[in-house]
Amino acid sequence: MTQPDFDYSILNAVAHRCWPMPDAPWVMRQTWHDLLFAHWPVDPRVLVGRVPPPLELDLFDGAAWLGIVPFHMTNVAPRAVPALPWISAFPELNVRTYVRMNDRPGVYFFSLDAGNPIAVATARTLFNLPYYTASMNVDAGGRSIRYRSRRSGEHGDAAFGAQYEPTGSAAPASAGSLDYFVTERYCLYTVDRAHEAHRLEIHHRPWPLQPAAATFYANTMAAVHGIALPPQPPLLHFVKRLDMVAWLPTRIVTRATTDRQHM
Repeated sequence: MTQPDFDYSILNAVAHRCWPMPDAPWVMRQTWHDLLFAHWPVDPRVLVGRVPPPLELDLFDGAAWLGIVPFHMTNVAPRAVPALPWISAFPELNVRTYVRMNDRPGVYFFSLDAGNPIAVATARTLFNLPYYTASMNVDAGGRSIRYRSRRSGEHGDAAFGAQYEPTGSAAPASAGSLDYFVTERYCLYTVDRAHEAHRLEIHHRPWPLQPAAATFYANTMAAVHGIALPPQPPLLHFVKRLDMVAWLPTRIVTRATTDRQHM
């Protein structure tokens, strides 16, 4: 069964990828809407202790980058399962940095807040990702997006409020640029309680990035992780829509993993 408004032609658009898509079937689809990339440079020494080994912090011109990314989703469903309005559409807000392993650059998430408790529980179980339930509201009725999120409880209080909008036309990032570095990544990494790394592959077309403007009314998303953002304005990009598919995580076999297996 197909989803009428999901762009399945992305599966044939592969020339932009740095490595081939996995041979295994993809298992999940999502459509991302009204997304803001807000990125700040951070001293690598601040993040290196917060990124678990064996992942390696990825730098651009000697700086680490921390991203706070609000958006909302539709078409969130397993492969061959129809999207259901009451569970397949909800907002998400993530805090991320950039890592690499075995020469494959990817994303490492400090947190992912979502407005759907079912999705949060599913993602924590299946994908070993740090998802948290938050109270969220998105007003995307005009050119400007108004976004609010608040999380409280045992995982710490974190709030975000912003109004943002595109300020120019869309175009893919140029390879080798900072824009490319913070967006064009086709996997994410997690590390489990046994200190073993897992890679979750994703696929989509190149990001159609637009320059953006934003006003932040509240933002403690990094502070809840003990990370202070610098005072300078962030690097901003807006994306109106992107369709993607994802695979199940796979364990990355390293020399350390092999040594433990033979102990």
